[in-house]
Amino acid sequence: MIKIVRGDITSQMTDAIVNAANTHLIAGSGVCGAIHRVAGPELERECREIGGCLTGEARITDAYDLLCTYVIHAVGPRYWDGTRGESELLTRCYQSIFSLTEKHGIESISIPAIGTGIYRFPVREATKIAFATTLAAQDKQNLSVEFVCFDEDAAHIYEETYQQY
Repeated sequence: MIKIVRGDITSQMTDAIVNAANTHLIAGSGVCGAIHRVAGPELERECREIGGCLTGEARITDAYDLLCTYVIHAVGPRYWDGTRGESELLTRCYQSIFSLTEKHGIESISIPAIGTGIYRFPVREATKIAFATTLAAQDKQNLSVEFVCFDEDAAHIYEETYQQY
């Protein structure tokens, strides 16, 4: 099952939420900063112990003061001009997320619009990658996915794209 939700990812009650993380896994702005603020200082401590994450990969931690059980920290690529492997890296990022959901028996997950904020990935292109990799993962595992959009424009793009699948 796939749902599109407009709201705050930190208030979702799925098994896991995805953090649109930076390579250092430390609190930043946007989704990342919000998740770290709600989770509390223990999340940053655990992230520092992990030591970082390469672009296109993901790591998993406990969720601490969040409503979910896990946080999956996924590092999407910075978008430059579309010729530097950005789409492939974003695809690998989603594949890494779904590898962790399978490994940890996660049955429900909330995912933000990875890479579309300060990393400037075009929302329509990122959304197509998100749906393609999600549907491929759902063929292999029983997974409920919520795409959580912070604003109405992103939610509309997600809904439009979902209708094409």
